[in-house]
Amino acid sequence: MKRRIILWSGGAFASLAALIGAGWLLSLPPAPAAAASPPIARDEAAATLAALKPPKRARPLVAIIGVNDATETTDYLMPYGILSRADVADVVALSTEPGPMTLYPALTVQPQATTAGFDARHPDGADYVIVPAMSRDDDPAVLAWIRKQAAGGAIIIGVCAGATVVGEAGLLDGRRATTHWYFLKGLRRVHPEVRYVPDRRLVVDRGVATTTGITASMPMMLTLIEAIAGREKAGAVARDLGVGAWDARHDSSAFRFSRPFALTVMGNTAAIWNRETLGLELAPGVDEVSLALVADAWSRTYRSKAETFSATAGPVRTRNGLRIVPDRVAATWDARRRLPAIGGRRPARALDDALLGIGARYGAPTASVVAMQLEYPRPTAAR
Repeated sequence: MKRRIILWSGGAFASLAALIGAGWLLSLPPAPAAAASPPIARDEAAATLAALKPPKRARPLVAIIGVNDATETTDYLMPYGILSRADVADVVALSTEPGPMTLYPALTVQPQATTAGFDARHPDGADYVIVPAMSRDDDPAVLAWIRKQAAGGAIIIGVCAGATVVGEAGLLDGRRATTHWYFLKGLRRVHPEVRYVPDRRLVVDRGVATTTGITASMPMMLTLIEAIAGREKAGAVARDLGVGAWDARHDSSAFRFSRPFALTVMGNTAAIWNRETLGLELAPGVDEVSLALVADAWSRTYRSKAETFSATAGPVRTRNGLRIVPDRVAATWDARRRLPAIGGRRPARALDDALLGIGARYGAPTASVVAMQLEYPRPTAAR
């Protein structure tokens, strides 16, 4: 059984370093430097939009699938939040089994339906199926359902390491694709017929789309909105998110395993006395995208974990109708370990603020480690 590790183990790094010695660390490259990426050619951008046009309905049906025991937080919630706020499609958040879904590395959500329930209600299938990274990439129920949806004409979108799940379903062989930088080598080893495309945050080939790391689901969803409802609508949603551009340009060389990354993870993991749990209040109507990005980022420092709290035990309804189950029932939280309220911050700003806060609390190298995990091309001023 394969296990998809979404948050890497600092303990594993420390053990490996102890076994191999300093030579292993010295053999790693320095931190990569980001470079400006050239714009996407007009013909390529047009072909991408054409390939993502709704295959069945004028108002498409989008299904986001996850497993109950660890589906990546932002991969699952960001597509739901962005597409729901755009109101250009009907969006359903699914799980393979009944009951709450534990997202990873943070948050617990109550899915809106199971895959079986979705099939009963929509026997003709979805227009788009979004596949996040999951705790395992070979779940039989997930693979069977994705294959069934693809056979029924749905466009399959593998977000981040969700591409490895799509690959296990047999849908990437012979196709152009990409994935999160950390999982690229494994994807190409297990599926050698995949035609990897560097320097693109999203790639579409014959009914299957894939993206680079976690934050790439934002430009992917904006591109999908543009394919469904046009450039003007996508621009309006982008402004609402706080995003200036959403094309596929990407500098793949800026994301790789490096010596500073390893040293920071090992150092933070070794500081076991400095671990802390940070409280994030769940307020009714909270934006799913901002909530996901903040909780995800603060849970990737190897020093902290974000936990949600609410004064009541019941699930809290989000801006677009999802229900988030609080980790703790509490009226308040120790102010020294309480994260700023999400409030009305635009998602892109919420993520930048989280990275600034991480840098202030744990140092700039830790903020860089988080951004690297998210495969987030930070604004120059934030580097």
